[in-house]
Amino acid sequence: MYRLDWIEQLKLKLTAVPTASRVTRVSPVVWSLGFTSLLTDISTEMVNSALPVYLVLHLHLSPLQFGVIDGLYNGLAVALLSIVAGLAADRWARHKEVAGIGYGLSALCKLLLMITGGAWIGIAAVVGLDRAGKGIRAAPRDAIISFNTERNMLASAFAVHRALDAGGALLGPVAAFVLLYHLPDEFNALWLTSFVFAVLGFAVLGLFVPASRSTEAVQARTRSAEPVAESRSTTREAFALLGTKQFGAIAACALILAAATVSDGFIYLLLQQRTSVSASWIPLFYVGTACFYMIFSVPAGALADRIGHRKVLLAGYFILGAVYTLIFSMDQAGWFAVILCVAMMGAYYAASEGILMALASAVIPGRTRTSGLALVGTAIGLGKMLSSVLFGWIWDSQGKATAIVVFIAGMIGALIVASLWLRSAIQEQQVAEQT
Repeated sequence: MYRLDWIEQLKLKLTAVPTASRVTRVSPVVWSLGFTSLLTDISTEMVNSALPVYLVLHLHLSPLQFGVIDGLYNGLAVALLSIVAGLAADRWARHKEVAGIGYGLSALCKLLLMITGGAWIGIAAVVGLDRAGKGIRAAPRDAIISFNTERNMLASAFAVHRALDAGGALLGPVAAFVLLYHLPDEFNALWLTSFVFAVLGFAVLGLFVPASRSTEAVQARTRSAEPVAESRSTTREAFALLGTKQFGAIAACALILAAATVSDGFIYLLLQQRTSVSASWIPLFYVGTACFYMIFSVPAGALADRIGHRKVLLAGYFILGAVYTLIFSMDQAGWFAVILCVAMMGAYYAASEGILMALASAVIPGRTRTSGLALVGTAIGLGKMLSSVLFGWIWDSQGKATAIVVFIAGMIGALIVASLWLRSAIQEQQVAEQT
């Protein structure tokens, strides 16, 4: 029986104080993966931060059209390839190699942008391929993090990685802004610079992250959550995880919470329309969110290790629901409302992304760790795809106010259901451990 790490902490009365000492205890492998993600996200966000403005305000796509593209971008590519990559990584114990394919594909896409010209279909296809790279690399990368982390440090380790990842999301739009300010309309220079950062991230992965066998040796030294088994997992084993009480509840909650999540692009478009802020500032909303994400990430992870992952995770989605409510209630607000919403978005990400993967990692056996995390990622991707298409359709047919109200109600319902399901899983686990 695999215990939930936060149940263990409650039973043993372990506490985790959110101090710098916890950060220094995080494995060097996690730090290396963090810097890989930082450089890769600089590359990716140089391209991505202007997409809502470019597609909706310049190419004049309808909200439904943007929702379909956004859904494909955020959901389908990740959902289709994440589980395949996870199964391959577990089957052949090649976590680093599979992650490397994903990072390499994203780097290649930056060069492909240079030959697409101004065709938005070509740009959308290349960006979709870039996100396919994310779908390939995410689960193997997160599995390596969990393999190199002690059980009572999982949330802190994921928080350190996500903080560095958020640093890349912060610096990418800034780099693009500075480059285009000095070289107006020289987008090929932007694509080329983005490619250089992607290659640097790939190099850090290759040089500083040990291969699978070395990772197993690290685990033995760090007493990680679950050692990698010598035997290889099967596809049946991976999907059998969905039938377990704890993992099934986590995957189902990931799906319904993602389905109630309005994508960043829609939120920033709504925020711009509800305030007096110029549309040219929308790319910098991403910068602000990433900045607050980076600030809140490590404290949120340490807090989750101390009081429980479930509480912090649900608090994160509650904050997102509060963002919906704030946007709905405001009318021609100024910069204070913008900063408040952006800060709350950063807090939401800090309390949800890494925390959810830490929560899942604690209940997945080592031999199917990557596949299990990929199943969670697939659930999130499918939920986000549904969310984007649905929000765009409601906005297009009924108006943006109706779309916001529907998703406020959806988030309330998702939080209630997720709270009950996770609590039930915890109670069953506690009964099993007492017998």
